[in-house]
Amino acid sequence: MSSEIEVVDEVESRDPAINGGGAAGGGFSGEPSGIGAADESLRNDVYTAAAYGDMEKLQRLVEFEGCSVSEPDGLGYYALQWAALNNRTAAAQYIIEHGGDVNAVDHTGQTALHWCAVRGAIQVAELLLQEGARVNTADMYGYQTTHVAAQYGQTAFLYHVVTKWNADPDVPDNDGRSPLHWAAYKGFADCIRLLLFLDAYRGRQDKEGCTPLHWAAIRGNLEACTVLVQAGKKEDLMMTDNTGLTPAQLASDKNHRQVAFFLVRVP
Repeated sequence: MSSEIEVVDEVESRDPAINGGGAAGGGFSGEPSGIGAADESLRNDVYTAAAYGDMEKLQRLVEFEGCSVSEPDGLGYYALQWAALNNRTAAAQYIIEHGGDVNAVDHTGQTALHWCAVRGAIQVAELLLQEGARVNTADMYGYQTTHVAAQYGQTAFLYHVVTKWNADPDVPDNDGRSPLHWAAYKGFADCIRLLLFLDAYRGRQDKEGCTPLHWAAIRGNLEACTVLVQAGKKEDLMMTDNTGLTPAQLASDKNHRQVAFFLVRVP
């Protein structure tokens, strides 16, 4: 799985994927299906066993063949991350009991908890946090667990880590973008509603001067724009980015006519 901010249909200079630094090395580099498609000889390892939750294979590899669960694979990722990605609670518990570090970071600075956030793996996240995982660890791009949850629209996961484990719902990443920026950019209206309920600052400007409403407008996300406008004030519509453009003007520039029309007609 490539980084969520890399999965963009439009190649445009205003994209976080272009200017945000979160390109090829910035996120989640594999899916279990990717392992499954690999050479058969590569399947007989603790990483694949963890990804698929194959406890029989995992126990055999660790207890009889002496394989380590605390070393990264060839791509730099840990068995615990693979278990976390797929919500394999039993595998994660076994890995922790046999030396897996809940706070181990890969070459991008991400932990197993970051990988939990991709698919909203609440059960494994709860296990990791109870075992001492740090909820506010940031990767090399400044993404905390809350950023990743917002990037993937994992609203229930986001609610869980914020309300139970005090994760920060409004922290900026290295480019000044909060989880609300990401939810708006990706068009996840339920995430936006939750973050606003959690008092995320809708007027926060990133390093480009863009608010969450700017990013929703850039991507033509009408529902996201509607939620943000309904929760905001008239002044939000008039905020300009570093180039002097309002959300409505950016929507018009990107040929999102319906969004631009909506924004200019807000009473």
